[in-house]
Amino acid sequence: MKINKLTLSNGLRLVHHQDLSTQMVALNILYDVGARDEHPDHTGFAHLFEHLMFGGSVHIPDYDTPLQQSGGENNAWTNNDITNYYLTIPRSNVEVGFWLESDRMQELAFSERSLEVQRGVVMEEFKQRCLNQPYGDVGHLIRALAYQVHPYRWPTIGLDLSHIANAKLEEVKDFFFHFYAPNNAILAVTGNIDWEETVRLAEKWFGPIPAREITPRNLNYEPVQQVEHRQVVERDVPIDALFMAYHMCERNSADYYAFDILSDILSNGRSSRLNQRLVQESQLFSSIDAYISGSRDAGLFHISGKLASGVSLEQAEAAVSNELEQLKNEFIEQAELEKVKNKFESSQIFGNINYLNVATNLAWYELTGKAEDIDSEVDEYRAVSAEQLRDVAQRSFVDSNRSVLYYKSK
Repeated sequence: MKINKLTLSNGLRLVHHQDLSTQMVALNILYDVGARDEHPDHTGFAHLFEHLMFGGSVHIPDYDTPLQQSGGENNAWTNNDITNYYLTIPRSNVEVGFWLESDRMQELAFSERSLEVQRGVVMEEFKQRCLNQPYGDVGHLIRALAYQVHPYRWPTIGLDLSHIANAKLEEVKDFFFHFYAPNNAILAVTGNIDWEETVRLAEKWFGPIPAREITPRNLNYEPVQQVEHRQVVERDVPIDALFMAYHMCERNSADYYAFDILSDILSNGRSSRLNQRLVQESQLFSSIDAYISGSRDAGLFHISGKLASGVSLEQAEAAVSNELEQLKNEFIEQAELEKVKNKFESSQIFGNINYLNVATNLAWYELTGKAEDIDSEVDEYRAVSAEQLRDVAQRSFVDSNRSVLYYKSK
């Protein structure tokens, strides 16, 4: 993939890839701020800003209307590590996208009214997703079990509803000016636009925005877990559920790819081990999944499952533990490993056919290393051996490294 890069004088990192197969252009702006950058008493701010950024900027009171009139669409998402905004727009109107994104990077139209509206939206989302939905509080419970000091101990939506309810305008402004800055952002531009035009528009619209003093990241790193953490809760849910989490490495570790493959061995597709053995054959679970958090700092390897009728949580946990023991004691056969690697390669190739996906991925790879890593990701997975997988399983799938949540139906 031909990738062009430039850092503007204000620190904004520009990444570009031209795709002549489309008449559209994608702009993806990644801000290096997420829930892990929040104060423990003021959580949910990164997610609140995802909403505030659409409430109007200093020169543009309405973000959506000019974009829609230009044939464009937009959206955003936040996690514990980053906040990501993107838009797609026809190439003939691409300057509208640069104009819109640069204006809200420069300064939002801060007001008590805008804060009140977006605060209400986020609070309703918190209630809907975490308080009024079956199993909605699992994210809060399992994070609090697994993490004692690292800010991953709360989810992106926030630790407590009161943190958003009590958010003050001055606190919101302070958060913006210490994180939303050109020198804390990556702009990825893909689609039917050449490099010269991309640089011209980036310099014109983003170049005048001054760099800002970014709040230094001073995280409390999680100590090695020494004993198993357990919790039992009872909720008004239809069936019992089991949730297990093992600590794993950070995103830039060589073992990251091994953990990802192990999760796919266990639960990617109908022929995966957990689905075939615990759902279809023994019928202990009605559904089960294994996945990694994918976080930049040391994350979690999750296993979660809804139990079949009449099965005890103890039975279910023993069955999952038995599957993990096999990963620790036996080498995964080459055919099974190759199947998982092939699936990843195909999803990576087909995913990067879409110009918007490429923009999002380029921004992410530039943040975590360099944009060019997009071309070597498949090789990293291909390089994982059965020996490495067994070694990682032996070191990680131990009782002292796990947190277990029994989620019982009343």
